[in-house]
Amino acid sequence: MLKATDIVKSYNDLKVLKGINLEVAKSEVISIVGASGAGKSTLLHILGTLDTPDGGHVYLNNNNVVKLGNSERGKFRNRNIGFIFQFHNLLPEFTAIENVCIPGFISKSNSSEVRKRAHELLSILGVSQREDHKPSQLSGGEQQRVAVARALINNPSIVFADEPSGNLDSNNARELHQLFFKLREDFGQTFVIATHNEELANMADRKMEMKDGLFV
Repeated sequence: MLKATDIVKSYNDLKVLKGINLEVAKSEVISIVGASGAGKSTLLHILGTLDTPDGGHVYLNNNNVVKLGNSERGKFRNRNIGFIFQFHNLLPEFTAIENVCIPGFISKSNSSEVRKRAHELLSILGVSQREDHKPSQLSGGEQQRVAVARALINNPSIVFADEPSGNLDSNNARELHQLFFKLREDFGQTFVIATHNEELANMADRKMEMKDGLFV
């Protein structure tokens, strides 16, 4: 489903990625580990079309996303890619269900269908009773579950998670980790997860270690 070849990226004189190659199959859960500064987040941002490489190619469902213009890339990302971040990035002025709906509304999908799917996802993730609460009224674990629902609202081909449990206590982190594998089991969802959490990393189908901008 996903294939990256010879990905390189520099910021000024700092070479962050030095020729990354990666293939991910549908329904695979891959963890990427490594010290801070190894290039994990940069790689995820490039694979997820949030950033562009200086060289190399990224193919998602046979589309070379590096070749897409900014507008095309944004539309492609909205339809095909979900993101989960360490600090959830929920919009504070909107309720949980409104936050989940936003990518669906951006894609110009039928608004009633988007709300129905958002409610279903929040129910599956165990937070439907909190859907009318704003992020400040939710616990950290609840906020991250809402962020997971938002990542899934457009039925993405793949979800990229950057330190998804890094801001959670151990109990909430464990529940989130189990949730990823339930979503893979129930929906065939594909995940690429950058993490410092050894427990989560070891649960994955493959654990890949980055060091100095390369896989080791």
